[in-house]
Amino acid sequence: MNKREFKKYADALGASVIDEMTSAYYNVAGIDRDKVAQAIEITLGAVGKARSNSNVTFDRGPKAFENPTEYARTKTRFFRSLFDKIETEFNEEINEALKVFNAAYPADERERNKQYANER
Repeated sequence: MNKREFKKYADALGASVIDEMTSAYYNVAGIDRDKVAQAIEITLGAVGKARSNSNVTFDRGPKAFENPTEYARTKTRFFRSLFDKIETEFNEEINEALKVFNAAYPADERERNKQYANER
């Protein structure tokens, strides 16, 4: 995954999650709006942090290596491990936001959602 693809992924996932949270904020009776707002803040922070962290550049040039092949391998490994780490952190923060969001639902609504999920 390259920088552009990762940023699009983070934006799309964050927008989708926030869309669902906003919909529940306004349409679910008895939902804890403070917790939903907190979950939205966590999600926005995760997207911003992931986008910012993806702006890292490889700090060594081709002349620092014995040959162009070694440079290309090292650069590829660097970016692969970087984006794996950023994606893992991003997903953990999104999961944390979803836990906060799910805790905002009233108990009867959670039970209804479980029954609906089991019917599928």
